[in-house]
Amino acid sequence: PFGLRPKAEQWGEAVAETGDWIAYDAMDDPELARELVRLIGSGETLGSEEALLEFRTVDGVPESPLGDARPMGVEQSNTSIVFDERLVLKLYRRLEAGINPELELLRFLTERSFSGIPALEGWAAHSGRLMDATLAILQHFIPGEGDGWTLAVESLESGDTGAFLSRLRSLGEVTGAMHTVLGSEPADASFSPEDPSAETLSLLTATIDEEIEQVFASLPERAELEPIAGRGEDVREHLRARSQIGGVGRVIRHHGDYHLGQVLWTREGWIVIDFEGEPARSLPERRRKRSPLRDVAGMLRSFAYVASAIEIGGGAAPPAGWEDEARTEFLAGYHETIEPTLVPSGESFDRLLAIFELEKAVYELRYELDNRPDWVPIPVAGIVRLLESAF
Repeated sequence: PFGLRPKAEQWGEAVAETGDWIAYDAMDDPELARELVRLIGSGETLGSEEALLEFRTVDGVPESPLGDARPMGVEQSNTSIVFDERLVLKLYRRLEAGINPELELLRFLTERSFSGIPALEGWAAHSGRLMDATLAILQHFIPGEGDGWTLAVESLESGDTGAFLSRLRSLGEVTGAMHTVLGSEPADASFSPEDPSAETLSLLTATIDEEIEQVFASLPERAELEPIAGRGEDVREHLRARSQIGGVGRVIRHHGDYHLGQVLWTREGWIVIDFEGEPARSLPERRRKRSPLRDVAGMLRSFAYVASAIEIGGGAAPPAGWEDEARTEFLAGYHETIEPTLVPSGESFDRLLAIFELEKAVYELRYELDNRPDWVPIPVAGIVRLLESAF
């Protein structure tokens, strides 16, 4: 949003000027940011039949005056501001028609008292002829010691990996508990778990197969690609073999962009943040129900990335077996808390998880070839690992 102030006040960087007034980014103005929080707490609706601004609260925002306001970070799609180290306002900069999945998921989890998130306090939305869209959310602020990626890097660089690895079991437990809650409501059509159709797995594997064919058909001749050069058909055969699955569990709402950067370690343990989903996907795609193992695969690929990122940055290689141990700890915790009916069991679990890991690794390969050539060895190693897996 934009704020308006007289030119005479010489307020920051102007986005536009008109007469004696300037327009500027309202999120640079603590006074206006505090007003947005006040409106959310008020539950007011402003506007006309043409367009409405709706401000809503979950259980009532404390009415005590807000003091300190500090920017938490500006990203391509949002801006966040922390107030008095107790509330955080997240404003969406890229609006899409429809409810933002982050609002949906946070509201659902908050209403069911899931402790692994910063609770939703309220939100702001626009409705009208132009579009219905989520404008902002307000959450309880939980101070953290760092996100999972930062903590993993620090532990690997220091050589003291034991403490971080021991925390991965509890991260798996939080992840399984989150999926269990998200798959627990049969009465809400937006969240009720569904049995996938017979075509669901076929469509998934066909989509991945096409992606494999496209990526491998255009692989450049480079030394770091030698382990997979000319092996496109092997990868496709691996996919077909893993597709022989008895059951696939159920499809539910899920995080959608799950990796070490989306979890924070706090005094209470792990909390999960940023439920917007993958930025490149459309809003309807991000709201689609999928297997919860898609989130699990994203986190496992994140372990591979952080281990390799240290070496790419010039650091020492991780201890032998670090990634395997990280995977083992995380999956052990996940199996402790996930509702068994939501995922397949035994070998079918491993096969479906491998399919999602392959999907992720092939996507990563295309991305790194286009954007970060130095990182290409990471998805290459992931694909080789899957090709060599026993199941």
